[in-house]
Amino acid sequence: MTTQDTLSGTLFAGRYRIARKLGGGGMADVYLAEDQELGRRVAVKMLHSRYVNDDQFVERFRREATHAAGLSHPNIVSIFDRGEFDGSYFIVMEYVEGRTLKELIRSRGLCPVPVAIAYTRQILAALRYAHRNGVIHRDIKPHNVIVDSEGVVKVTDFGIARAGASQMTEEGAIIGTAQYLSPEQARGAPVDQTSDLYSTGIVLFELLTGEVPFTGDSPVEIAMKHLSETPPAPSDLRPDVPTDLDLVVVRALAKEPADRYQSAAAMDADLETVARGGRVAAETAEAATMVLSGERALDATAATQVVRRPLQPYEPPDRTRSLWPWLLGIGALLALLIAAWFLYEPIKDQLEGADTVAVPYVVGIQAALAVEDIEDEGLVPQVRRVSNSDVEEGIVFAQDPQEGTRVDPGDVVRIDVSSGKPEVTIPSVIGQTSEDAVAELTRAGLVAQVVEVNSDREEGTVTGQAPGAGLVVVEGTQVRINVSKGPRPVTIPSVVGLPYDQASAELQGAGFVVSRIDEDSDQAEGTVTRQTPSGGSEGSRGSTVTVYVSRGPTTSAVPDVTTQDVSIAQTTLDAAGFRSRVVLEDVFDATQDGIVTAQDPIGGSQAAPNAIITLFVGRFVGEETNETTTTP
Repeated sequence: MTTQDTLSGTLFAGRYRIARKLGGGGMADVYLAEDQELGRRVAVKMLHSRYVNDDQFVERFRREATHAAGLSHPNIVSIFDRGEFDGSYFIVMEYVEGRTLKELIRSRGLCPVPVAIAYTRQILAALRYAHRNGVIHRDIKPHNVIVDSEGVVKVTDFGIARAGASQMTEEGAIIGTAQYLSPEQARGAPVDQTSDLYSTGIVLFELLTGEVPFTGDSPVEIAMKHLSETPPAPSDLRPDVPTDLDLVVVRALAKEPADRYQSAAAMDADLETVARGGRVAAETAEAATMVLSGERALDATAATQVVRRPLQPYEPPDRTRSLWPWLLGIGALLALLIAAWFLYEPIKDQLEGADTVAVPYVVGIQAALAVEDIEDEGLVPQVRRVSNSDVEEGIVFAQDPQEGTRVDPGDVVRIDVSSGKPEVTIPSVIGQTSEDAVAELTRAGLVAQVVEVNSDREEGTVTGQAPGAGLVVVEGTQVRINVSKGPRPVTIPSVVGLPYDQASAELQGAGFVVSRIDEDSDQAEGTVTRQTPSGGSEGSRGSTVTVYVSRGPTTSAVPDVTTQDVSIAQTTLDAAGFRSRVVLEDVFDATQDGIVTAQDPIGGSQAAPNAIITLFVGRFVGEETNETTTTP
């Protein structure tokens, strides 16, 4: 079965009308379709035909449908149907009008900190539900996260998901995408929910910085870095990232699963705290400090060996060694930190001036609270309202100077507060094709809702829109466009047996064009003998119905061939379009031998073409006598 865009317009699996191709990958293509039974738009994912005989790919495809179908959550793409059709496998899923996080990062660059937190928390909500149901995704990455026009995040593609903790099954292969791979996946060790949280940490890192923490020229090189290198903090690449958000990301990227967050709920709780401007738990700060110190990183040689032998049995590190050396070392470190703290403040005050104040961090909170925080520090807030597609109205999304900058009391702190989504003017798309209309509305920052309606306009033409053109609305507003799917079918009347004039009037009254063809028939002249299309079927108004009308019965006059020689009489009848039949009758007059003495029908009467005319022909048998004769 081909997966080219030639499927557009076809009925797939007897139920799904394919509209257009949405995209594809190395494993499958995805099409937008309309469920003919339920009248809703869906996404149909079809396995490439070259993989239908590959048990590994078929199993992965089947696994995606099995695991995702059992999950019903607002942040997980729903699975409606699955099966096999025309030699290949397919999954029917919820159609989400939106873009993947990867597309958003590529097109918009760095994500505002509050938005990055909001997106990540929705991913964690999906994972929390999946983990609670025993499903580990194992391939969390921006490509598998879709954001709709309302900012709702949907996690998709459970193609390599597993029920519960599991190991790789493909010999010698690393399961997952290298840039988002957890260390235990890289070395072929069992994975659990903390593996998904590691990948989520990388997604959050990329939302904040536009980059992934580990890169390389090959998947093996990247996997080795996951095992051996200490990740950078997001603030190393983007200074406005809050310190506590750094700690959340770094803890999620701990090499050992035991050092990471142990549940999606725990990571979400820290992100909620950061969003409110609070400080994360001490446990998170300690875990992040350990990661940044590199204490749990593998050495490069060992990491290379592990990556090259991913199926080697995994042996967890020995945690039974004495804790006393660690405790003594930590105690000494704490003593040094306390001493440094008491010395740091006086020295800093002398260098910077004791009368300066630090600018508070106010990004991500309500404008009123931000103003209050700034004034509490003796500073003057200067509020600027700016439209922002990604930040809720009334929320601060930028500040100048940045958090922690020391300034004189009374200095101005400028904050940008979202006034909501920018306003756009709705363009007129009536009369355009559906594809052109959707493209123009999308360019204007609007969301097109295509609704097919019956219309006398050409199929695929936009016949109406709501709201109308010229109205000013916020970006992301949904605009309904009615697209013609042709005239509404009507039932064709049956006019067979009616006089032509009556039949024509009925058909024209129903909205059809009448075409007449006369033909020979035994029926009365002017009577409709048949019609195409037949009565009772459906047709579009304005279409043509052909009626066949009888010319009436066809007859001609029978020649009078009496007194003619039988051969001449038959020739005469043949020329007139009749057939003849001879009946011999005995005669006693020699002059009557071979002569037509009578005919039926009689000469001058009407008969149908090719009718049989009976000829009575004399046969001379001798003179009539009263004596009895004996025939030898």
